[in-house]
Amino acid sequence: MGTRKQREKQAGIWIAHTELAAAPGHPFYQKLNELLEAEGFDEFVEKRCAKFYAAKFGRPSLTPGIYFRSLLIGYFEGIGAERGIAWRLADSLALRRFVGIGLDENTPDHSTISRTRRLIDVDTHREVFSWVLGLLADRGLLKGQRIAIDATTLEANAAMRSIVRRDTGDSYVEFLRGLAKASGIATPTREELVRLDRKRKKRMSNKEWKSPADEDARITKMKDGRTHLAHKAEHAVDLDTGAVVAVTLPGADKGDTTTLDATLCEAGMTVAELAGREAELRPDHEPKVNVNGIEELVTDKGYHSAAVIKRVKSYEVCSYIPEKQPKGRRNWHGKAAEQQAVYENRRRVRSEYGKSLLRRRGELVERSFAHCYETGGMRRCHLRGRDNILKRQLVHVGAFNLSLILRQLLSAGTPRELRNRSGRIVLSLLLLLWYRNDHQRCRSGRNPALAIEYVSKSRTRLRRMLCRKSTT
Repeated sequence: MGTRKQREKQAGIWIAHTELAAAPGHPFYQKLNELLEAEGFDEFVEKRCAKFYAAKFGRPSLTPGIYFRSLLIGYFEGIGAERGIAWRLADSLALRRFVGIGLDENTPDHSTISRTRRLIDVDTHREVFSWVLGLLADRGLLKGQRIAIDATTLEANAAMRSIVRRDTGDSYVEFLRGLAKASGIATPTREELVRLDRKRKKRMSNKEWKSPADEDARITKMKDGRTHLAHKAEHAVDLDTGAVVAVTLPGADKGDTTTLDATLCEAGMTVAELAGREAELRPDHEPKVNVNGIEELVTDKGYHSAAVIKRVKSYEVCSYIPEKQPKGRRNWHGKAAEQQAVYENRRRVRSEYGKSLLRRRGELVERSFAHCYETGGMRRCHLRGRDNILKRQLVHVGAFNLSLILRQLLSAGTPRELRNRSGRIVLSLLLLLWYRNDHQRCRSGRNPALAIEYVSKSRTRLRRMLCRKSTT
């Protein structure tokens, strides 16, 4: 047996590259690399990013293929910060092989990844997102006929205590002290400031306050009821496949009825481009993307208004938007067109087909939010500024779309899911073997009635264990 004392020795000055430790590679990332290389991902991004790089001079840069693969790691590993991505990349031999960095090379640190992100513009990141949608369309994983839209909030990298006035630049405490002096309190205490703040109405308005760290962040109420500086992420999801067709990042203080049109128009243009691309590449084949574009729109009741439903109808799109309980009888005098659009939408929502679409919307749209922002690690933004967050978000959601293809190839969309699935298979086989042995032992027993009762209890026990494990 070797001891730690025996293993202590002076590190060699030189070591051959062939003697370095090597890893077999992760099967998930191997399959993902095969997919990207087969579709020419590196050639695509290098061609799009060539204008951002110098031809001869400067220090060695981070290649576009390594940069975008590093951001993909952020989704698949559930890492939100670029520091965490850089540390994970340097720590894992399998991820080194995935991005194409040798064991004798240094992995990029977080400042290199951040500088490359600032160098490449938003349109290039959007082109990478569209490239992934093209892969989905080629494999029949994007239809574009029925679209669901919903939004969620992302916590900004800024604190509420640091907000300042837009007109004077005073902090919140300085503003309260000014109000206290105006009311006759020369030297207000902390308790008096808190009491004065509670008496004020509309204490925090985005028209009056801003964050000096992130001016694009807005004061809003989060999903858990907290008031925080946040951004708003809006997804347009294909109800036939679950793919995210479009993603936007409007201001968090904007209502759903004001941001719907931008997301719907972006999704419509994306579906039209994919249909045209498919007709150009395969003119003799049956189209996999709906050539008529978006025909049905499904949202929650937060998007309902007569003006919105009228605009959606003018786009020649059938809306399925449930409405809130009205407080009284609506006055439709002089609004015949809006009245007709609202009544048609109400009939569609109350139909069985409309109810099935609403159930599917709650399943697929919320799933995209959970995968991208909860397990994907982007519920709290580690970047500041709308453009920086949108760049990361486009690649992040693009990785979510890539996971749909990997589920077809590996039956798992993330490395953790692949590991858990293999564990479930082994556990199921062990439980089946255990059940079979118990069944044979009971059949060889003397009392048939006790044997039948024991087998029935064993089946119940086995079923409960399998259901509990699959749920976990």
